[in-house]
Amino acid sequence: MANKDLKIANRLIRRNPTFSIITMVLLSIILIVSIIASFAVFTEYLVQTKIADKVSAIQEIYKIDNGSSDLLDKTGADYFATDSKGNIILGNEDNTCNMDDEPFELHFLFIESKSDYLIYMDEESGYVFSDGVAGNNVNAMHVINEDALKEEGYVKIPFWAAFAKDGGGELFIKSSIEITWADLSSVIVITALFGIVVILLLVFVLIYGINNIANQIRIRKILFMDRLSGGHNWTWFLVHSHNILKKRINLKSRFAVVDLVFVKYSNFVLCHSKEEGEKMLSKIYLTIATNVGRGNIAAHNAQAHFPMLIKFKDENELRMKLQGIIGKLEKIDQDHKFGFQAGVDVIPPLSRKERKNLDMDVIYNNASAARMQLEDKDISGIRFYDTKLLEDSKWIDRVTEKQQEALAKEEFAVYYQPKYDPNTNELQGAEALIRWISEDLGFVAPGRFIPIFESNGFITEIDHYMLSHVARDQAKWISQGYSIVPVSVNVSRAHFIEDDLAEQIRDICMENGCPAEYIEIELTESAFFDNKDKMVSTIKKLQSYGFAVSMDDFGSGYSSLNSLKDLPLNILKLDAGFFKEGEDLTRSEVVVSEAIRLAKNLNMKTVAEGIEEKPQVDFLAKEGCDMIQGYYFAKPMPGSDYEQKMNKTNPSSAEASDTPGHSE
Repeated sequence: MANKDLKIANRLIRRNPTFSIITMVLLSIILIVSIIASFAVFTEYLVQTKIADKVSAIQEIYKIDNGSSDLLDKTGADYFATDSKGNIILGNEDNTCNMDDEPFELHFLFIESKSDYLIYMDEESGYVFSDGVAGNNVNAMHVINEDALKEEGYVKIPFWAAFAKDGGGELFIKSSIEITWADLSSVIVITALFGIVVILLLVFVLIYGINNIANQIRIRKILFMDRLSGGHNWTWFLVHSHNILKKRINLKSRFAVVDLVFVKYSNFVLCHSKEEGEKMLSKIYLTIATNVGRGNIAAHNAQAHFPMLIKFKDENELRMKLQGIIGKLEKIDQDHKFGFQAGVDVIPPLSRKERKNLDMDVIYNNASAARMQLEDKDISGIRFYDTKLLEDSKWIDRVTEKQQEALAKEEFAVYYQPKYDPNTNELQGAEALIRWISEDLGFVAPGRFIPIFESNGFITEIDHYMLSHVARDQAKWISQGYSIVPVSVNVSRAHFIEDDLAEQIRDICMENGCPAEYIEIELTESAFFDNKDKMVSTIKKLQSYGFAVSMDDFGSGYSSLNSLKDLPLNILKLDAGFFKEGEDLTRSEVVVSEAIRLAKNLNMKTVAEGIEEKPQVDFLAKEGCDMIQGYYFAKPMPGSDYEQKMNKTNPSSAEASDTPGHSE
């Protein structure tokens, strides 16, 4: 997974729905408080508006002019005046103005409105404005006396208005306002309307929040849940493994990544059903998740793979834990005993920054590469990724990188190993073998690159390359007057899936001027099991074009006799394993003797390969083997050396007794 995708997934997995829930709760509290505050604000607005109206009326009625007391006396209002120093210089009745606190100016809905007067509270009113804090607005919640409102039907609030006098000083006039049920009802209605709007907004926020939480849960489920097993998937594993590894508490701990595979899962599905297979994957995942241990994680990936991240102290502890898990999995079904194989790659000691940037895909691929070393076995097993596997992986990459260039430069050389008649020592044929002589890699033995080519599919191009070069060499030797013999060319099993393979081989030989009778097409027994009908059809086509067809390594498999029954072959090559030292030679000779007799009865020639000793040659000659290929007569050699062998159709006894080596 790319780092960008991993970061996105990490953000999604960290986005906890709890945060959204807390946000909604806090927002709900804020909206409820705003409704309560709105009632206080509207009440305050009511009180301040009434005071402002009353003061405006006083200004209009009394036409205050420089503090004239005559007009004030006629109104009956309480008043007093002060000089510039604040001393009272005139007044009527008692002065109940609360002058201990600073006066304040009226403001409307928090928008300051400057006035030419100030407001003071009345000491005897029993009502307190602004909690005694100068300059604040009227606190309406402290103004309205609910008991008085119930008894009188209204609440009377006295206050003093102070006006500046010419020449200095102030004139204070006492007045009052009344708050009735009607006034309060209007405030309640306005507050209710505001509250409805707020509640609607709150409902919208709640619905949006709930949908958002549901979407988060849905996204997490889609992104991190595995559909087949019902557990966590590879993306979840990547995110969580990174988070675990980079925690400071885990920096000194050792971790390993494991690729645990259910062996023969495809066979189980084939014998039962896809649904049963998925149920089994679910049971396997649950068993692994239950037994993987605290602080470790597991997931399901690609068909029957289960990646795990496991903390351990030493390799023995890790191996014991895996064996315990595999032991439980093997007995997960009463009617079956399953096999499970685990590949392990131990994460090396790294800093927190290095762990943060660790490519988990690479580590998991290493674990998978280790597990693949057990692929040819059906039983359970554990394999650790080591230096050799790393070197092998690097070699595979290097060969794959160089293969096309090597083909273009014709670095692949054709070597020929002759085949002789054991009775006459006459050259009867040869096998074309490939060698890689690389500018960068040097001499590369076939065993080091052929399996790689077979695995990556490049072997089909090698088949064409070899067939073309052998056909070209044969045509050249014919033109030079050599007495040539048929040369066998290996064709990989990967090629036999092509419907026109016979036509391809025919055309290559024709293009290079080589008659079909001098080319023998050699196939391995394993190719027969891919598609029998197509194989038989291709063989018959090749024979109709004049090619001989042989089976290589007869006796190396377990179904050779069955193969002979169905395949119309021309030549049978006896596997070198029949002639290895240390084997029961008596039994081997019986098998070889019967194989030769069987081939003759089927009108097939026989070739014994890997022959290195004279007693073997004598035995094969006595049994009627047609040709011998091996170090006893000749090693694989370049074309220039093989030319000399064609001129010497009767090898001397000295040549025949060369010290044999080991065939490649």
